Amino acid sequence: MIRRLLVANRGEIALRIIRACRELGIETVAVYSEADRRAPHVAAADRAVGIGPAAAAESYLSIPRILDAARASGADALHPGYGFLAENPAFAAACEQAGVIFVGPPSQVLAQMGSKIGARRLMQTAGVPVVPGETPEDQSDDELRRAVDRVGLPAVVKASAGGGGKGMRLVRRAEEIADAIQAARREAVAAFGDGTLYVERLVERPRHVEVQVFADGHGQVVHLFERECSVQRRHQKIIEESPSPALTPALREQMTGAAVQAARAAGYRNAGTIEFLIEGTGNDARFYFLEMNTRLQVEHPVTEQVTGVDLVRAQLVVASGEPLPWPQSALTQRGHAIEARIYAEDPSHGFMPQAGRLLLYREPRLPGVRIDSGVVEGGDVSIYYDPMIAKVIATGETRESATARLIAALRDYPILGIRTNVPLLLRILEHSRFQAGDIDTGFLDGEGAALAEALDIETPPWVRAALAADDEPSHQPPATSHQSLDAWDPWRQLRDWRG
Repeated sequence: MIRRLLVANRGEIALRIIRACRELGIETVAVYSEADRRAPHVAAADRAVGIGPAAAAESYLSIPRILDAARASGADALHPGYGFLAENPAFAAACEQAGVIFVGPPSQVLAQMGSKIGARRLMQTAGVPVVPGETPEDQSDDELRRAVDRVGLPAVVKASAGGGGKGMRLVRRAEEIADAIQAARREAVAAFGDGTLYVERLVERPRHVEVQVFADGHGQVVHLFERECSVQRRHQKIIEESPSPALTPALREQMTGAAVQAARAAGYRNAGTIEFLIEGTGNDARFYFLEMNTRLQVEHPVTEQVTGVDLVRAQLVVASGEPLPWPQSALTQRGHAIEARIYAEDPSHGFMPQAGRLLLYREPRLPGVRIDSGVVEGGDVSIYYDPMIAKVIATGETRESATARLIAALRDYPILGIRTNVPLLLRILEHSRFQAGDIDTGFLDGEGAALAEALDIETPPWVRAALAADDEPSHQPPATSHQSLDAWDPWRQLRDWRG
């Protein structure tokens, strides 16, 4: 078993990994930038090593500094979490060369599946359905234009490297093709240093459903069912749930089988996710391989809640050379789980990122609700890193009960000092289309502007309680307000509050 693990990450995922290590009796080493010197993950670890300035490029993205920290602390293993260097094959290779166990797949698998073109070709060979498209050997603009013509409109021009929607352009009309190719290549080079492009047919109004897979070094590959991830903003997931309301038992069996087949074809090891697009509904639905995430997912708690397993613990066990702790026959779905990501951003003003001190931060304590966070009251939300500050996961016997619990938790989640997307999350969860399970990847792009504009919501109970404690009665609003968010703006209303 691993003896001492360096956590090459920060925030809530670092804390999640540290908790799993504590249960297994593994010592933990945190790394931190100057901005994170007093961060919760630093205090939670057994040891901590500074790795540089606040900028991620000089700290959390610096392979030499992280490996220096591993050597200095005597760590025999390293967990990359997600984001930063988690899917960087050069990082995994550097760990392998340094004799440090990398908790994840081998570097060659990261390299193979990190290329969308390479992954697509592998899936075709393995018999896994892919979206119809072409990858020209000749990467000239003229040949890519001809590829679009052959695939047909509407089409999507995509970067082979990276993710998150970068280097991707939709083409609906012939006159848009040239600009789309140039813009996608330019963005791909800037973001990933690789301008290789390919073309796919546009799948209209697809659902995004992913399958959690896990493989050990003893030939065992299993799936842990699916997660619905169609509520996205600009290709970034916001709400995830399991089971998917779109899958019939037959479609679930086909997709999970294809996911296991994909992982085997890749020679995969440890936790990973196969992402699919679903076209159509019911028995007429078809699914296509989208990509593989070669790491633990942000939304992994959803799977943990419905299967009753600890994925991070299993990652550590498998990385230590042991077999998976459960066979496929022992894995079942029970109940329903749903997760919402809380971001430090202002949806009513173009989703502008927020930074500053958390003057008030109290996590709800409700039955069936789990909070994975990386912040504390009085701590700072930095401008340097991803704006996600917490994940709220609710579990219930049915989709309706789990959603109701999530709504209750979000309504009882006081956060002051920065604005968050909580009001928007509530609107999404209460929207008639979401309640009916009638969602696709374009849902929030189509409805988002209306949902985010002038967020007319009831004054939260915790704001009313805080205002009741104010010494100046003139600051106290009525118990219920149907005005805009600014009508109960706590940064203005509570400027003199000393609670």
